[in-house]
Amino acid sequence: MLSASVLNDTGFHPSTFILLGIPGMQDQHVWIAIPFCSMYILALVGNGTILYIIMTDRALHEPMYLFLCLLSITDLVLCSTTLPKMLTIFWLRSHIISFYGCLTQMFFVHTIFATESAVLLAMAFDRYVAICHPLHYISILNATVIGKIGLACVFRGLLFVFPFVILIERLPFCGHHIIPHTYCEHMGIAKLACASIKSNTIYGLTVALAVTGVDVVLIATSYGLILRDVLRLPSKDAQFRAFSTCGAHICVILVFYIPAFFSFFTHRFGHRVPPQVHIILANLYLLVPPVLNPLVYGINTKQIRMRIFGFLIKRK
Repeated sequence: MLSASVLNDTGFHPSTFILLGIPGMQDQHVWIAIPFCSMYILALVGNGTILYIIMTDRALHEPMYLFLCLLSITDLVLCSTTLPKMLTIFWLRSHIISFYGCLTQMFFVHTIFATESAVLLAMAFDRYVAICHPLHYISILNATVIGKIGLACVFRGLLFVFPFVILIERLPFCGHHIIPHTYCEHMGIAKLACASIKSNTIYGLTVALAVTGVDVVLIATSYGLILRDVLRLPSKDAQFRAFSTCGAHICVILVFYIPAFFSFFTHRFGHRVPPQVHIILANLYLLVPPVLNPLVYGINTKQIRMRIFGFLIKRK
């Protein structure tokens, strides 16, 4: 007769999962890890610098910079939930992750992604108020409102993602424990179950469309209203600066959302998409935005750029 622990391991929840990395490219793992590690270091340095500059300079404690500070925090957590483990898989061949460790990673990946999506929406609203209603900017976005927006961003992510944990907990796995991926995500785990995952699929799609999908629509609306007002500016130079700034923001937003939606829908409908393409893009949507955001939102901003130059000159 099998012991309870063995039954639990083979019949319901496995004690551990095995993350394969990128199937079919195991021989190249060592080399693939180099650009990913380089980008991770850039993300840490870039976002760490932005946080330091904003937190130590009281002149930058304004709505736009406080939102940028929140974005840098989410960027740091977002890439740090997956990259360290991925690098241990690629360089140290440490493929094993505990069942609850996997659930924890899944929870943070999806929660932080939803939080960052909300932060990008808040930043788009900030730019809309600043450009379209400049006289009411301070009264609309005061410190209390910014604090409430920040809490709402985090709470919304927790509220919508926590059911993922419950949906995975209820599934039996019948000994299946090999995940062909570099990190744990909801549908990647659910597909290993030996029971119906219809509710997982429906809820995952609902969250993707009702949360991030709505964010995309509202962000697009904000920038559409901004561009409408920019076109009314009499100065061509002012129009050019506004277009270049909004264009850079929109490009980063597209880099954040397009690979994410590609990954979401590939899990459910993209059976003909090569797994290597899916996994690489799934890693890029967690890593590329944290690399680009400090450049586009931070260094591209004159006040922060001048602070960074001043700090470097002082150090020399």
